Amino acid sequence: MYASQYHLNTLKEAPAEAEVVSHQLMTRAGMIRKIAGGVYTYMPMGLKVLRKIEAIVREEMNRAGAIEILMPVVQPAELWQESGRWEQYGAELLRIKDRHQRDFVLQPTSEEVVTDIARNEIHSWRQLPVNFYHIQTKFRDERRPRFGLMRGREFTMKDAYSFDRDEAGALASYDKMYAAYQRIFTRLGLTFRAVAADTGSIGGSRSHEFQVIADTGEDLIVYNPDSDYAANIELADAPCLLPAREAAREALTKRATPEAPKCEIVAEQLGLPLSRTVKSVVLATDPEEGPARLWLLLIRGDHETNEVKVGKLPGFEHGYRLASEAEIDSVFHCTPGYLGPVGLSPDAITIIADRTVAHMGDFVCGANEAGYHLTGVNWGRDLPEPGLVADLRNVVAGDPAPEGGTLAIQRGIEVGHVFFLGDKYSKALNASFLETDGKPAILQMGCYGIGISRIAAAAIEQNHDARGMIWPRAIAPFEVVLCPIGIGKSETVRNAAETLYQALRAAGVDVILDDRDARPGIMFADWELIGVPVRVTLGERGLKEGIVEVQSRSDTQARRIAPDDAVAAILSALDAL
Repeated sequence: MYASQYHLNTLKEAPAEAEVVSHQLMTRAGMIRKIAGGVYTYMPMGLKVLRKIEAIVREEMNRAGAIEILMPVVQPAELWQESGRWEQYGAELLRIKDRHQRDFVLQPTSEEVVTDIARNEIHSWRQLPVNFYHIQTKFRDERRPRFGLMRGREFTMKDAYSFDRDEAGALASYDKMYAAYQRIFTRLGLTFRAVAADTGSIGGSRSHEFQVIADTGEDLIVYNPDSDYAANIELADAPCLLPAREAAREALTKRATPEAPKCEIVAEQLGLPLSRTVKSVVLATDPEEGPARLWLLLIRGDHETNEVKVGKLPGFEHGYRLASEAEIDSVFHCTPGYLGPVGLSPDAITIIADRTVAHMGDFVCGANEAGYHLTGVNWGRDLPEPGLVADLRNVVAGDPAPEGGTLAIQRGIEVGHVFFLGDKYSKALNASFLETDGKPAILQMGCYGIGISRIAAAAIEQNHDARGMIWPRAIAPFEVVLCPIGIGKSETVRNAAETLYQALRAAGVDVILDDRDARPGIMFADWELIGVPVRVTLGERGLKEGIVEVQSRSDTQARRIAPDDAVAAILSALDAL
């Protein structure tokens, strides 16, 4: 490829709304152009990156025995109504009507469509197992699309769906996809972790996320540096930090804490560690009939509530919300900020204590009176035992690891997710097959997604510097760029560049020759921004001295190579990446 025949349009500045590095750099490098909120055109170089990602994903999916199909972007509402997700999915599901006023959706995922395919195409156990996948445009109507390709509304995703006779077969298919994902992300040249994860709105009982490690990631990954343990913070088990219930040593005392609605302020006023305080979170659940039920969650003051864990508590299966001020006042007779568990009627509210709080003694909590807190609070003596003890909090760095050692936390970007679904969708859509005994049985399913366009952004978030992107070789828009200095003025430079260009192409290298006759500073700045892994500089003076310069994008110094050795040196530089 010659730069003069390609579309290059780099920018000095990123748009004001570009908050993260990948959005800024992809826009500046001319890889994407915004057409609407969360919707982008992929320009030639950006599309080239996506196609390389797709090729690796496709090769490994095929290697794992998956079969490619292509399902539609527009899906009939009837299938989503059958599965129950027409109501459950929420506002991210973009619902549309055709000219006959029939309901459709723009697909955010394809469980319903692929299950419909299975119930119509799979009739016998002899056809199993089977795994269908496609690479297709998805649309999720994000409330606040941001961060470029990291959280757009329209995006490209690979989703696969396995069908098996029984749970054992489905878990074997799951393991096969897990291994394929390990190969995919290794081939992409990314530093990643596979972490145990919550199944979310997809459903199912077994789940792993594949997280690209990056300081700008939205997800928190809990891991043990001394083992293979890793989990999303939403799922990571938070242990009790006290081996046994602490004994009561203090008298229950009411203390003035003016203008102290937060535990941090209370601890400072009382001269106590934040870890001695307990904060109150009042939630409500709404049954189909009758009044709302109120719950008081107790979390240590230096810990944070884990909303996913709360949603899995008994009684919270159908959702929950923050209690209203009126509901709080009806039980506590106090405004939020000074609430506590002492003196409450168990008929009016159910108390749920985090594991660590259940073992605390002489703790501090709200006195249910504005401007006051209680110190020396103890279970059994000052208030009844909690109605339920559960893991309610997020893990923090330094917590004990499940198998020994201590936990650490790092940030990641989710780029892949594998789920064991069981019969969640096949049962709802009555997708069955005939077993060996001639009787019908429900198909067991798994689903496996990879964010193709998100991988491009995640790769940049992980690999960049002040000058621009640093692409892994496997997905770089070009592997090598040739920068001939003064190509329009020097036949020597022009001939040397062309000879090297043709030799690299013959060696199978994805190379671009920058024949724009631009000044060196402009050429170098453009290609450092774009992040091509290897740059080769040719100039008349260097050629007279018998050298060309070869420099990897992440190196600070170029290597001076004889022109006859350039191809070998470039291939060696690429192999070292």
